[in-house]
Amino acid sequence: MTATLGEALGAVRDARRPGAAGRRPRRGAPRQRLTRRGRQEAGWFWLFISPWVIGFLAFLLGPMIASVWYSLTDWDSFTAPEFVGLDNYVRALTEDPIFWKALWNTLYYAAVSVPLGMAIGLYLANLLNKQVRFRKLWRTLIYLPTLVPLVATAMVFKMVLAPSGPLNDLLGVFGISGPQWLLDPNWVKPALVVLSVWGAGGATVLLLSAMNGIPREFYEAAEIDGAGPVRQFWAITFPQITPVLFFNLVMGLIGAFQIFSQVYILTGGGPNNSSQTVVPLLFREAFEFYHFGYASAIAWLLFVVIIGFTAIAFGTSRKWVFYETEVR
Repeated sequence: MTATLGEALGAVRDARRPGAAGRRPRRGAPRQRLTRRGRQEAGWFWLFISPWVIGFLAFLLGPMIASVWYSLTDWDSFTAPEFVGLDNYVRALTEDPIFWKALWNTLYYAAVSVPLGMAIGLYLANLLNKQVRFRKLWRTLIYLPTLVPLVATAMVFKMVLAPSGPLNDLLGVFGISGPQWLLDPNWVKPALVVLSVWGAGGATVLLLSAMNGIPREFYEAAEIDGAGPVRQFWAITFPQITPVLFFNLVMGLIGAFQIFSQVYILTGGGPNNSSQTVVPLLFREAFEFYHFGYASAIAWLLFVVIIGFTAIAFGTSRKWVFYETEVR
């Protein structure tokens, strides 16, 4: 036993010696040099990616860093910026009631339009996932509105939502007196939500693609166990498409908080700022009143709000988003 143990210890010491077989490489070992072909491939890589890098630095990262500085100044784009510290942020948070009203309107729009759009997209996707007649035609018609430019869509809805427009005419058939959608402070935000539903086709296509990827064996096993269509949807379909739902939620929140064209074209923030949102507000402060420093501060406050709600979405995703690669 003693001899055997000594031989084993000796083998371990020999394995640890430099040059021994199985020895771990030293941390400071020189890295292998690229071959000539490898250097050429790296050069081509940087050459082809350079337009994106230049565009990112010049048109995205650079302006973002500059806006941080401008948010701490009083600048009208004509004279030299005057450093004022956090005064712009203090003004937005404590002295400007329009900012808080715009933020509330933006939160209202996001809280209503995003869940509504996801629900309609989920319903349409589940409906089109069945064997119905002219299914390809219906899929095309549902996705087609997302290809229409947003400005054109807003101009069409401006006529649809007019006091004597088609929507109120349709409500009149059922004996309902339609409101003045874009002129009534109580109905202007629901009118914007109605417009947001127009673009539910994008979410529908993504959800439909996720549903088509669910193995048919799951449904066959559920049918054998006696599960009906409703039970199959909530026990099989819904858990399998939660990653796509989560993606639609995050992208929908970011898009809803950045709503601009609809408000700018349809209402201009009126009546009485009842439809004013954050992005049109900072646009007006910057390009109508030339308060670029204050507009930059509003932009960064909006950035913090978006990051906060996105973090909440990611934090709660573990409780309801299911990934096939996860072991639970």
